[in-house]
Amino acid sequence: MSSPLPIARFRPRLVDALAGYDRQRFLKDLGAGATVGIVALPLAMAFAIASGLKPEAGIWTAIIAGFLIAALGGSAVQIGGPAGAFIVIVYGIVERYGVANLLIATACAGLLLFLMGLFRLGTLVRYVPVSIVIGFTNGIAVLILISQIKDWLGLAIPKMPADMFSQLHTLVTSLDSFNPYAFGLGLACLLGLFAWPTLLHDKTRFGYAVRLVLGRVTELRAVRAGSRVPGPIVALVTLTLVSWGFGLPVETIGTRFGGIPDGLPAFALPDFSWETVKQLVTPTLTIALLGAIESLLCARVADQVSGLPRHDPNQELMAQGVANLVTPFFGGMPATGTIARTVTNVRAGANSPVAGIVHALMLMLVVLAAAPLAQHVPLAVLAGILVFVALNMGEWREFSPYMLRRFSRHYRLLMLGTFFLTVVFDLTVAVQAGIVLACALFVRRMSQLFSVEMVSLEPPQLTFRLYGALFFGAAAKLDPTVQAIERAPRGMVVVLDAMHLISLDATGLDALRQVHKAVLARGGQLRIESLQPQPMEAIVRSGFADEIAAGRPAEAA
Repeated sequence: MSSPLPIARFRPRLVDALAGYDRQRFLKDLGAGATVGIVALPLAMAFAIASGLKPEAGIWTAIIAGFLIAALGGSAVQIGGPAGAFIVIVYGIVERYGVANLLIATACAGLLLFLMGLFRLGTLVRYVPVSIVIGFTNGIAVLILISQIKDWLGLAIPKMPADMFSQLHTLVTSLDSFNPYAFGLGLACLLGLFAWPTLLHDKTRFGYAVRLVLGRVTELRAVRAGSRVPGPIVALVTLTLVSWGFGLPVETIGTRFGGIPDGLPAFALPDFSWETVKQLVTPTLTIALLGAIESLLCARVADQVSGLPRHDPNQELMAQGVANLVTPFFGGMPATGTIARTVTNVRAGANSPVAGIVHALMLMLVVLAAAPLAQHVPLAVLAGILVFVALNMGEWREFSPYMLRRFSRHYRLLMLGTFFLTVVFDLTVAVQAGIVLACALFVRRMSQLFSVEMVSLEPPQLTFRLYGALFFGAAAKLDPTVQAIERAPRGMVVVLDAMHLISLDATGLDALRQVHKAVLARGGQLRIESLQPQPMEAIVRSGFADEIAAGRPAEAA
């Protein structure tokens, strides 16, 4: 007996991936997971600090959510954890509702995500127009850039406000506390991250210089070994040593947060009440919507770059839901799929969710072993890492005059409108307004595709041909047809050629009834010919076919 509801089957991709799993595949996953685990450490701390939380909130989110998303998800290689897209959202929720309510909103969003996947709503996320996705992604990137100016410049600002204009005003009025050492560390970090992928390439001048100094064999080994070390780790370690070695007067994790706990996080239930949940509807929906969009976009990217079987969007949403439901009990923040770490995972050789599980375990080992050292990490270096993430996160090419000229006016309006609403207001307003605007523009465009053509006027017959979809947005286009019938000689046979009418809704059907009434008022007869299946079904089901056959409207039947 089948279920009356379209319930998705809970089957993680890990179950299928372990079939025929061998030692060679495990070694590839082990190397990829270890690499991504190291990359995730500075990003997790940076995302948490930028969101107004302690660094351990990001670290344990990366560990717990990363493990659950890999073990339960519908993608073979996706890496889950805290993401840059959540920075602005989480910071705003913390400022307005507090950390305790952020945990409740995250858990509720996790439950909502699980239900979305359970009832097979994963494919609906794909209907969000790409122009809206680009708009809010670029908007979030700009907000991340603005939020990191404080730590990059070393400004003495006790607490940053949540909205953009207040942040800019606070930054400008605090420029007198500019710290050149912090700025230098952040700039060195940013330039190093951009240069690292190519500095050790064999064809660069740097590689040539190393070849001259160290000799060909030594240089080649150094290149191969060095190119596998992630850039954020190189920046974090080297610049932390520089800051600590020279005693630079910059703010660090230790001076602001007192370091990172070197033990496992404690399980704690948030102070949950139904009244609190009702107050957190908007933050909950925002976290759930952004988490769904980001995770499924990331999963699609993973499919493209890995060449592995396509992900299951509903299973992925259920895994994201479980992860976001569990992590708040350990003081974590919202989690989703992360494109940068997922691509790193694929390029490092991952071929199954085992790599994501290894990434979480590796990160936990690193944190437990090196937690005391984290107190020396300068916040300016983490700011440089986040600036690099934001610059790579944005689709800036889409905003160039050359690309904008290639887009339609509807596309430009959606993309730029969502971008400015994200920057000026927030992501919730931007996405809601963008989707409403997209629906309105879609209705307008579809209405333009409907047309009525008068084919012939040869008494005693008047013929019109219908094109496109006759729905609520295009029904008014039949008004000139009614007027033409009212001016026609009495007793005419009016023929509607519906060969090219592809769709008909209730409003369109009502417009056809108005045509029928106009024909009867002139003592004529209406015929609708060559109907396609959907319009014919609508006409027959509504009884309009019987009205036409009887030669009278429904109220007179």
